[in-house]
Amino acid sequence: MTHRRYAIIAPGRNEAKFMRRTLDSLIAQSVRPAMVVVVDDGSTDESPAILAEYAAKHDWIRVVTRKDRGTRSVGPGVIEAFYAGLGTIKLDDYDYVCKLDLDLVLPQRYFELLMQRMEANPRLGCLSGRAYYPGPSNAAEDFAGELIPEAIGDEVTVGASKFYRVACFKQIGGFVRQVMWDGIDCHRARMLGWQVGSTPEPEARFIHLRPMGSSHGNIWKGRKRHGFGQWFMGTGLLFMTASAIYRLPRQPVFVGSLAIYLGYLESMMKRLPRYGDAGFRRFLRRYQLESLVLGKNRAAARAEARSSHHWNPNSPGEFEIPPSQGDAGRQIAAPSAPRSP
Repeated sequence: MTHRRYAIIAPGRNEAKFMRRTLDSLIAQSVRPAMVVVVDDGSTDESPAILAEYAAKHDWIRVVTRKDRGTRSVGPGVIEAFYAGLGTIKLDDYDYVCKLDLDLVLPQRYFELLMQRMEANPRLGCLSGRAYYPGPSNAAEDFAGELIPEAIGDEVTVGASKFYRVACFKQIGGFVRQVMWDGIDCHRARMLGWQVGSTPEPEARFIHLRPMGSSHGNIWKGRKRHGFGQWFMGTGLLFMTASAIYRLPRQPVFVGSLAIYLGYLESMMKRLPRYGDAGFRRFLRRYQLESLVLGKNRAAARAEARSSHHWNPNSPGEFEIPPSQGDAGRQIAAPSAPRSP
């Protein structure tokens, strides 16, 4: 029997401009979610009224309201809100769990296609489609104009749409409350023998209504924050330098790459805290060095082959929602994981 019960946890703050499009696309899904928990993270716009409207019409949409902390908090704040929603459901009642942003437009068969791919490959623990955002000439509601792909490879999932097998999510210990939570999770899953990635299928492409890295402050701040996140995750200087050079032609040309690199260097010089698992950082750096030589897809395949003997889909994991760290994003020790040989 095919199991397709999935729950969506959708944290958001002041998303009134976008959330109707996201919620309407969830309602239209060919395989509808069993539960959608929308976490209103202290919105001061029309979001509460919109959410109340949708929750009144659909008994599978639940709203959790958090206090206004005064500002958007990318990274730790988003995951705090995610856990506030996750704590209202029993995870074991579902086969899949998804962290979803509220500024997306999803195709009608989006979740059906993800589940089909995961059913065909039992080791596939986390999957997403590919994100596109409207180009400057694309103001139409149907997005018939230019669409610009967000830079993401086959080997990682998009942070705006993290679709997990519950078993995999529990085994990696959930998400870290810090910037780069959406990179750390992929590498931890791979350490444990799972495969992760994004599918390039046209039918799984979704629209990201707000460009990546622009939700808090501006693009410059967003890119510098990403540089800090790379430092926190454990990225090595050689890979970060190569990555910054590779990113130079991407929009915003030169400036975006420079901001990321400066964010990393400043974090390194200040000796800011890093992710608290040395074994994870070794695993990550081996993958990164191999990706410089072989490309990310081949490096990811090699990492998955090395860790395949760790894969145990029946392991219950030891997941519990970790106690709140607040919005400061303090260093978090990782749950134990086997070392890769």
